[in-house]
Amino acid sequence: MKVTKWDPFREIDNIFSKYLTHVNQPSIGTQELLASGDWAPRADIAETDSEFTIKVEIPEIKREEIKITIDNGVLNISGERKHEKEEKNTKYHRIERHYGKFLRSFYLPDNVTEEQVDAQFEGGVLTLHLPKTEKSKPKQIEIAVK
Repeated sequence: MKVTKWDPFREIDNIFSKYLTHVNQPSIGTQELLASGDWAPRADIAETDSEFTIKVEIPEIKREEIKITIDNGVLNISGERKHEKEEKNTKYHRIERHYGKFLRSFYLPDNVTEEQVDAQFEGGVLTLHLPKTEKSKPKQIEIAVK
C-alpha cells in the first residue's frame, strides 16, 4: 500500500471537482486550468509509454475555427460554436447544447516534446498526440546477481 501525506487542499479540490462535474463545468484539478469560455467541451487524457493523448469532443465546429497553442507549458484549445438561426415557425421546447466561445487549458508535463505535438480533427473529436521525450520513456534494466 502506498503511503501519502495528507493534503487538505487536495481534498478541497476534490470537493470542487465533484461539484463542478454536476454543473457541467471542467474540474479544477492540478493538471488543468479553469476554463474561461462560455462552455467547456469534455476531454479524455490517456498515456502510453511513448505519448499522451488528449481527445476533446467539439461537434458542429469547423476545423478552421479551432485554435491550439502552447504557451509556457500550457496547452490551450479554443474556438466557438455558433447558435443556429432561429426559424420563425420553430418553437423550441428545450435547448441543452452549449453555444458560444470555449477554452480548455491543460498544464503539460515536463516530459512532453512540445514541438512535435500533432492534432487531428474527425467526426467532431479533436485528437492531440503529445510525444514524450526520449529520456522520459521507461527503460528496463536487468541487473545480474553475483
